[in-house]
Amino acid sequence: MATILEGMTENICTADEFTGKKVVDREGIEYGKVKHIHINQETLAVSGVTIHQGFNKDYYLTNDYIDKFTAETLLLSRPPIRTGVHVVDIDGHKIGKVKRLVKNNDTNELQSIEVSDGMLHTKIISKAEVWGVGEKIILKLTKQQFKELH
Repeated sequence: MATILEGMTENICTADEFTGKKVVDREGIEYGKVKHIHINQETLAVSGVTIHQGFNKDYYLTNDYIDKFTAETLLLSRPPIRTGVHVVDIDGHKIGKVKRLVKNNDTNELQSIEVSDGMLHTKIISKAEVWGVGEKIILKLTKQQFKELH
């Protein structure tokens, strides 16, 4: 618990208080723990967080994923797409795993995902083809339609 200093308003705290908090989405899925808070150097506003999800599995979430912090948790406004997550077709059939996220260099916004089928084959899937995100990534495609992609 942080010490409240004279002149400090109620809803102000240090970034250190957030590290180690669980990261949870609206479905109750836990994504790891807060490792770092990132601050925009010009505006001094929170620009995002680094999430630690086990051994060498850190990833960055921009501030538009953050809903709010509670005493113990960082609540996400929507679930993030992450590497290593299973990908299934619209009927729930396993396709593979997310190998890489392809983001716009200027905006850092996700454009597409590279999906590996477990062998040497990968395919790039547009963000528009993603139907749902949670414990798994669900595509709008069937397994056959995925196979026919170039």
